[in-house]
Amino acid sequence: MTATPAAPAVRRTLDVLADGREIIYFDDSEPYVSGGATRATPDTRPLEPAVGGGSQVRFDVLTGEWVAIASHRNTRTFLPPANECPLCPTGRGVVPSEIPASDYDVVVFENRFPSFSMTAEGESGLIDGESLFPVRPGRGRCEVVTFTSDHDASFASLEPHRARTVIEAWADRTTELSALPGIEQVFCFENRGREIGVTLTHPHGQIYAYPYIPPRTSQLVRQAAAHRRSTGGSLLADVLAAERRAGTRVVLSGEHWTAFVPAAARWPFELQLAPHRDVPDFPALDDAERDELAHVYLELLRRADRYFEGVAALPYIAAWHQAPVRENRELGRLHLQLFSVLRAPGKLKYLAGSESGMGAWINDALPENIAARLREVAS
Repeated sequence: MTATPAAPAVRRTLDVLADGREIIYFDDSEPYVSGGATRATPDTRPLEPAVGGGSQVRFDVLTGEWVAIASHRNTRTFLPPANECPLCPTGRGVVPSEIPASDYDVVVFENRFPSFSMTAEGESGLIDGESLFPVRPGRGRCEVVTFTSDHDASFASLEPHRARTVIEAWADRTTELSALPGIEQVFCFENRGREIGVTLTHPHGQIYAYPYIPPRTSQLVRQAAAHRRSTGGSLLADVLAAERRAGTRVVLSGEHWTAFVPAAARWPFELQLAPHRDVPDFPALDDAERDELAHVYLELLRRADRYFEGVAALPYIAAWHQAPVRENRELGRLHLQLFSVLRAPGKLKYLAGSESGMGAWINDALPENIAARLREVAS
């Protein structure tokens, strides 16, 4: 699959919301991209100054994993009516939104109800004075990425130039968040559909800057390190090469990217998308790779919406895995994991006893059949 340049220029405008949180406009349209107009708009809401609150991370000695405790998030907005959407431009609804401008292309802002905050209060220590229960402030950052001002759109409905702008925003934020003190990994993702648990239906994603290495990455790093010791190779690059040689699970392939269903897929709908070149994260992608990604990613999302007959909008999680910021960075590699909890129209894949209790996955779908269906529904 070839691609023409999708977004030759993006203008970045930084502003501050009424409570002190940052908001960043990424524009690809005129008159904003050339500087003929500005997106900076005062936020007139009477908000109290944003504070870090009591977010903390506690260590689970049984698994070796950190668990975030963010009880203040229980008060976050939950499925508001369309005319009270906090992600629409201000003026389209009956109340001011999180985005003061009357229109926008792509916007990123600090989450009002974050799991992590760089101003999280408290000190590192022990719970109840017990050495088995370490605790420390949940210092990180959580951001919201709004893909479009159109409340009724989806990422799949974007034009390639707008998808390219989102990619630029992901790269920009990965660079800045990686530079924050104590950040170990930056994770860009989208939750789509009520079945996934979204609380806002406006098309948007999120970015988490974690103060620790999350479990999935820790597992990958361990496997990649063992693979390098035994073979001298890069695990993720070797998996991609093996999938391309086999071809049975390849969904599509371009000059710079290949999408495939993993040989040991866990979900009834699952695929991965990886660059052909060893790339740790979004900032490391060159222009040609970003251009093609805008087209390939849109094609995959559109095929996802055609995967089940009678399902026009597949609920999914789009998880962009990037290399750790500091330690073991050389063992990571940028790739997308796109999966759905839907196993058939009207039927969900529940994580029951085996998956939730033991972490032992059972998939009802054959990976080769998933790939065949995704090839079948090509545009």
